[in-house]
Amino acid sequence: MVPTRILGPWRPGAAMQTFSFIPLPVEVSATFISLPQHYLEVCKSFKRHCNPFIYQTFLLLEKDYRKTNESYKNEITIKIAGNNRLIPVQRITDEDFETLIDTLRPHKNVTGLDVRYNLLTDDGAKHVAKLLEEVQSITYLNLMFNDIKTDGGEVIAKALHRNQTLKHLRLTGNKIENKGGMFFATMLQINSSLEKLDLGDCDLGMQSLIALATVLTTNHSIKGINLNRPILRSEEEESTIHMSHTLQINSTLIELHMCKHDIKNFGMQQLCKALYSNTALRYLDVSWLSIVSNNITGKGLTAFSDAMKTNTTLTNIYIWGNKFDSETCVAFSNLIKSGRLKPENTDVEPYVVDDCVYLAELSHGIKRHYYWTPSYGEIDGAAANAGLAIAPSAKNL
Repeated sequence: MVPTRILGPWRPGAAMQTFSFIPLPVEVSATFISLPQHYLEVCKSFKRHCNPFIYQTFLLLEKDYRKTNESYKNEITIKIAGNNRLIPVQRITDEDFETLIDTLRPHKNVTGLDVRYNLLTDDGAKHVAKLLEEVQSITYLNLMFNDIKTDGGEVIAKALHRNQTLKHLRLTGNKIENKGGMFFATMLQINSSLEKLDLGDCDLGMQSLIALATVLTTNHSIKGINLNRPILRSEEEESTIHMSHTLQINSTLIELHMCKHDIKNFGMQQLCKALYSNTALRYLDVSWLSIVSNNITGKGLTAFSDAMKTNTTLTNIYIWGNKFDSETCVAFSNLIKSGRLKPENTDVEPYVVDDCVYLAELSHGIKRHYYWTPSYGEIDGAAANAGLAIAPSAKNL
């Protein structure tokens, strides 16, 4: 019989919650035991109060690991997300992050760190750089929706000139702006290990978008990039044209997000031309949140469906939020009926009323829980979180 362990305090009349006790790897078990006390010691050495949110996370780390890591590998992802709605939290400040880094340094099996929705600023970015330079085990770092701006973006990008272990960086929602985006474009000319980069909602400008697209013609490590919601002050589609050129050359990029780029028919037609020769891209999001919610009408979307007939690599297409005419509805209905586009790999579903074909929205996407994860855990089925299957670069993302 597999032994069990009781979770939490038990009260008379209350049901006892148990889980199967599966022996942990020795190094992982040692990390769980030592982290809480080690954190208190580091805070004492810095003469700072400990952050109860960090301390509580360390205390519950084993429980979370058993719940999410089915393979029980010798890797730990620490999640200290400041948008936890179930318990009151004391969000992480720049000083908290410094003590956190010192705590993690000796623990080489800590490979992922999620500190989204906290209070890190440009000063905290210096500690992020220290993490990237001194804690070489980190492969996944989630900094989304902190308060890092251009100067902090420069510090992090320059730290990645020397780092060769990080695989996935999420900076979504940090307003590094156009100048910050240029620093990351320069970084991608030097770094050869980063596989996924999220710069969505970072207020990138046209100059940095063009620079990033240009660099991707020679970078052979990036598999996925998020460039959603830039700040574009021109009606021209230079960035889309440059990205189209990139897709004709790049053979490693398999996941591309270009939501809210105000792509029009001409830009979409340029992307379609690239798809005729591209043999790597599997996920293209041009919706409002993914090519979703751009400004593409029937002519551009029909050209897209025609390109799909020739391109056999692209599998996941998300178009909701653009302008559908009758030709678009028929074209995508035929793609689905023919089997070229699987229903679970798109965000639209055809239906017929009075012999006319229309498209309804489906809640499929690359990551349904991109900004938040519900308290009950991830939903069943891969369709709503397709990106994890398409371009995985770290576990527990």
